[in-house]
Formats: sequence, C-alpha cells, structure tokens
Amino acid sequence: MVKEEASRFTLSVQLSLFLTLSSIAYESFPLMTLLIAFRHYYSRMQRKNFTEVTEFIFLGFSSFGRHQITLFVVFLSIYILTLTGNVIIMTITLMDHHLHTPMYFFLSMLASSETVYTLVIVPRMLSSLIFHNLPISLAGCATQMFFFVTLATNNCFLLTAMGYDRYVAICDPLRYMVVMSKGMCAWLVCGSLGTGLVMAVLHVPAMFSLPFCGTVVEHFFCDIYPVMKLSCVDTTLNEIINYGVSSFVILVPIGLIFISYVLIISSILKIASAEGQKKAFATCASHLTVVIVHYGCASIAYLKPKSESSVEKDLLLSVTYTIITPLLNPVVYSLRNKEVKDALCRAVGRNTS
Repeated sequence: MVKEEASRFTLSVQLSLFLTLSSIAYESFPLMTLLIAFRHYYSRMQRKNFTEVTEFIFLGFSSFGRHQITLFVVFLSIYILTLTGNVIIMTITLMDHHLHTPMYFFLSMLASSETVYTLVIVPRMLSSLIFHNLPISLAGCATQMFFFVTLATNNCFLLTAMGYDRYVAICDPLRYMVVMSKGMCAWLVCGSLGTGLVMAVLHVPAMFSLPFCGTVVEHFFCDIYPVMKLSCVDTTLNEIINYGVSSFVILVPIGLIFISYVLIISSILKIASAEGQKKAFATCASHLTVVIVHYGCASIAYLKPKSESSVEKDLLLSVTYTIITPLLNPVVYSLRNKEVKDALCRAVGRNTS
C-alpha cells in the first residue's frame, strides 16, 4: 500500500513538473512581446538609413561544385524514404487496432510533424541543388522559418511526451490507461504544438523586424543564425531571444526526459528476472536512440558558442537534424519494434489476400 502511494506521488510530481515547465513559454509571452515591440520600433528607426532587401539567395552547397548532382540524388533518396516511412507509420497506426495505444498515438503525431517539417525544408533545398541562385522572398523566408521553429519545437516536446508515456508504462503499469487517457494524450499533443507556435510567434517577428543589408544566406534554408547575420544593425537583443528560446526548447525537454529515464531505470533494476528487465529496456530503446541523436545535434547546433561556428560544420549539423533524423524515426521504430513489424505483416497480408 505504501509502495503504491509512493508511486502515485512520484507520478503526480512528474506530471506537475511537465505541466509547470511547459507553461513557462506561455507565461513569458508578455515580457518577450515587449522586447519584440521595442526591437521592432528600434529597427524601424534604423531601417530608414538602409536600402530595403526584398529577397534572399541561398548559398547552400555551392562549395561542393560538381558534387551537387550527387548530393541531389542522395538527399532525394533519403527524402523519399523519409516520406514513405512516416506515411507508413501514420497509416498502420490508424488502420491497425492493435496500435491504438498512447505510445503509437504519439508516434503517429511525431511522424505527421516530421512529414510536414521535411516538406517545409527539403524540396526547396533540392531545387537549389539543381537551379542555382533561386531567390526566396522575405515573406517566403519568414514563412519557412515560422514553420521550422514551430515544428522543431513541437517535435522536441512530442519526444518528451513519449518519454513520459514510457515512464508511466514502466513505473505505474496498473494505472497506465487511466493516467494516459485520451484526454491526457490530446492535451500533451496540443501542448507540444501550442508551445511551438508560441516560440515561433516570439521569434520570427523579432527576426524580420530587422533591416537587412546582405542577400546571400550561407545555408540551404532560412535558419535563424544565417539570416540574422545579414542584418545591418546590432542583433544582441535578437541573439538573447534566440538563445533563450533555444535553451527552453532543448534544455527543458532534456531535463524532463532525463528525470523520466532515471525513474524508469530505477524501476527496471528492481525487476527480479533478467528477461523482464530486458523486455522493459526494449520498450525504451527506440525512443532513447532517437532522443540522443535529435537532442545531441540540436544542442551542438544552437547552444554552442558563436566562436565555434563555421559554415561547413553548420551545414553538416543541419543536414543531420533536417534530413537524417526524420528518416531515423520511422527506421528505428520499424526495425526495432515487434508490434510495428507485426502490424506491417498484417497489412501486407490483407492486401495480398
């Protein structure tokens, strides 16, 4: 009885921590809005002294010269595999009643988000590899950045929700379906997307209130730092906003996932049988693999000192988290997950019969 009460207390603390930290983004909205308004007013006063830039050109992979066709083929192949894998995951989780569980609901939401995420970035990048110096309007760049920030943040918090789901499943399995109810799952998904929208609303208007002098973006999409470097004025406030947003989006989920896995591992080690421990670890292995790659690349890209930045390193990191990671999700969850493979076999069997 005491053990059950302690488990419920730990569960409530974990959930309260998740809800509290997630709400920080919304509570900070008024202060950040004032900072953005000041930045916008200051930039309008300075903009009068500069010729207004109306479009950008991506430098992309132009330094690779003749190898750009090879890159096009490689990236197109990965893109097709990514779309195919994510569409398959979304389809089988919708059609197969065996996968109508919170874990696979979150997985399908992540696959949907990753699909739109790649659609926002990759087609434009592929076009730039074939047709050089394709311009993008300021509005088009702002739109791409808005979706990028929204969906990247959404993905981070969806992975956090998936970590919380694994925590409940292993640490309090008897109450799993009660805690992870349809309402709770919907709330976590909406909270993830809402947090992404708030981060984008805070970030993108502040960025595009700046006057720009340069037109060549040293990147293959409208990422934050490459666009910021084209500004004619001091960008200290924007850098503070960016670092604050990046720290929140990366460090808060990492902290929550770390707490989840400390509690998960402590619970698994209490399992008497080695087979039981192995089975419990297996349920978390796919999620943990994706988390390590996703947050590892994001942390290096957005939290490293500016002095350590270089165009080549930034391009390599960006390729990892915009092209490789979206492919990693369906591959890892398909190859390492018996339930997904069984669902695929059932779907193939129905289609061939």
